[in-house]
Amino acid sequence: MPLNSFFRIKTPVYKNTGSVARDHLASERTFLAWMRTGLGFIALGIAIERFQQLDLSAILPPKKPKSERQAHRFKDSSEILIGTLLGAGTGSITYGTVRYFSNMRLLDQGMFKPAFHGAAILALGVTGLAATTFWSTMVDVRERREQDED
Repeated sequence: MPLNSFFRIKTPVYKNTGSVARDHLASERTFLAWMRTGLGFIALGIAIERFQQLDLSAILPPKKPKSERQAHRFKDSSEILIGTLLGAGTGSITYGTVRYFSNMRLLDQGMFKPAFHGAAILALGVTGLAATTFWSTMVDVRERREQDED
């Protein structure tokens, strides 16, 4: 029965005058772009998590961390990265969905509100994620060099 009630939901039908269809289709494309972005973040997070579970000892010689602290730090940093990617993906999908439906209402009224905040937050978030990952990698490389010198 729930499926029958879903199909009873009426969607508005508009007369295609001026740019009504073009505006709504552009809004839908933007929504799909937010969905792709969110799914990309989620897929990358899942890929990193799955890659950690691989046993590469048959291909590469096992390299044991010199300390338990280093092993825990690597695991903690990768878990933070995975959580951040999953959170960014979920946030992108949520923001895109909310924005799509609010834009639909505004377009029905003949108005439009540009997306300043969403694009800025996404840009800052991706930049922060990239900078943090780069910094973490550089710290790990420096620590490995110091351990190799010892």
